[in-house]
Amino acid sequence: MKLLLIISIMLMAHTATAQPADGDDVINRIFDVGSVQSILIEQEGSLIEERHLDGRDSQTAVNIKSASKSILSLLIGIAIDQGYLEGVDQTIGEFFPEYFEENPDSEKESITIQDLLTMRGGLETTSVRNYGRWVVSNNWIEYKLSRQLVSEPGDQMIYSTGSSHLLSVILTRASGMNTREFALLYLFGHLNASLGGWDRDPQGYFLGGNNMPMRPADMIKIGRLMLNGGVWNGEWIVSEEWIQESVRAYTRSNFNPYDHGYMWWGKPVAGFETIFAWGHGGQYIAIIPEIDTVIAATSDLNRNEGRGYQRQFFQYLERELVPWLAEGS
Repeated sequence: MKLLLIISIMLMAHTATAQPADGDDVINRIFDVGSVQSILIEQEGSLIEERHLDGRDSQTAVNIKSASKSILSLLIGIAIDQGYLEGVDQTIGEFFPEYFEENPDSEKESITIQDLLTMRGGLETTSVRNYGRWVVSNNWIEYKLSRQLVSEPGDQMIYSTGSSHLLSVILTRASGMNTREFALLYLFGHLNASLGGWDRDPQGYFLGGNNMPMRPADMIKIGRLMLNGGVWNGEWIVSEEWIQESVRAYTRSNFNPYDHGYMWWGKPVAGFETIFAWGHGGQYIAIIPEIDTVIAATSDLNRNEGRGYQRQFFQYLERELVPWLAEGS
């Protein structure tokens, strides 16, 4: 079942925008947004547009930054499907006994996998102002678990790459494979997709939720897998139930007008509910089920564009690209 049917209840009515006339001009104007270098657009299963700058192509791997979190979410769903994990209600206490034996804390131990997926673990963030201190620490796991609880687990959203990193560690300990091996075996291998080098923490665990290299062509495959409800070439890769839960709005960002599920974001764009993976600097996998569309966009991380690119990107989708795509669908 396509993702369109899964999230149809989320669709919202919005005022239609003017239809752009020239598709070639519409596509090229993506390069006026931030430092975008590549865009691929697939509609109804066919690649309809592909543009690149600076000698790049669809096979040029890019650091997708925090869009990695959405890939990790798929891996957690697969681990549950495969029986490595019991479900999202499992608590972190059982996965980090060495820490909690020395630092017992029943409230922290009660944090669930779902709390981590939805960024509602309650622990102080290790992102933004705290990211540098976290990544230079000699034990990322202990550093994250030692943060104070600033809200009750399951309550408010606290965006934190430390939380997603704990999921990578949990996946490794539950499956007996490191996160990269698991990803290649259960996800990337089935998609005939590539996964390059990837940062590890001081203990050797792959960084959960950042600095994953992917090719734009493979980002499109991830979007199509989501749109097809977890099926790739007739094979179930991840359960439809997991896809449903991943795109459900569990909470909302304090900093952006985005809903948040299991490390997938959502917002209406030009009258269509849009699900997306999002990485710093302008790395996106955007899925628009109602018009059967997947968009992959990557950007140059060497140019500091601040955070203004987010507003520009969605204004471009709202005013130009999505109306043009909808007209042709």
